[in-house]
Amino acid sequence: MSPVTVIVVTWNSATVLPGFLAALPDGMAGLDWRLVVADNDSADDTVEVLRALAPDATVVQTGRNAGYAAGVNAALKAAGDQGVALVCNPDIRMRQGCAKRLVDSLGDGVGIAVPLLYEEGRDTPHYSLRRESSVLRALGEAVIGNRRAGRFPRLSELVTDPGAYRRPTRADWATGALMAISAECRAACGPWDESFFLYSEETEYCLRSRDLGFATQLEPSAEAVHLGGDSQVSPRLWSLLTVNRVRLYGRRHGAVPTACFRAAVLLRETSRAVLGRKASRAAVAALLRPGAAQPDHVV
Repeated sequence: MSPVTVIVVTWNSATVLPGFLAALPDGMAGLDWRLVVADNDSADDTVEVLRALAPDATVVQTGRNAGYAAGVNAALKAAGDQGVALVCNPDIRMRQGCAKRLVDSLGDGVGIAVPLLYEEGRDTPHYSLRRESSVLRALGEAVIGNRRAGRFPRLSELVTDPGAYRRPTRADWATGALMAISAECRAACGPWDESFFLYSEETEYCLRSRDLGFATQLEPSAEAVHLGGDSQVSPRLWSLLTVNRVRLYGRRHGAVPTACFRAAVLLRETSRAVLGRKASRAAVAALLRPGAAQPDHVV
């Protein structure tokens, strides 16, 4: 069996990398592995930190802020094989044996395995499983909120059933902070979609995998802490996340359903903007921009 390739994409990640690298040996315990990092032209000391703390790592310098999917593809190309890939953010902290449990859960129809994620300082798992977008689900989230609507599978993308996080559970897609991807799934799916600069690239990959017969499954015995969450507070990132949701929906549906989906998403963001949420105000402006739901330039 080929070594598991740990794929990390960095951009100005010098502050979070030491913790990631320190946790890596315990997280990868029981596996033969190697580290490949794609750096998207960091302006800080990211590359220097990597050279100092992980001298055996393969570092690919893309030379530009190419986006997450492009970074993943650059790292996978540098890895050069088609074994299992562990794609993870640098702000992930894997707990003991996390990666092996993920790798062991691959197969029997499972092409992508994800861990139980915890936010820093919290003892309850993060709701990381998702259902595929639909107009009804977007409306449900707009009217009653995604957490309330999450109790009703037809009304929300978010899977909030506590039982789903206590057993191996398959979902349409999952938060992409840490994913183990089988060799078979990688070969069938090919590269990640680089037209999504950030956000929705993991959604597109999971849905494409599912369409090809490979399920995404939570393995609750594998645990990791995720330090992220900037999209929840940054108007720019929240706008990008929101617009990319509509763009991806439009790729998979016709013009009329896409217009309805966009309207439902716009309703949700407008209702929250009225309540003073700055990120939602920015998202509304982005959604109303001509061509916002079309494949376009990155921000």
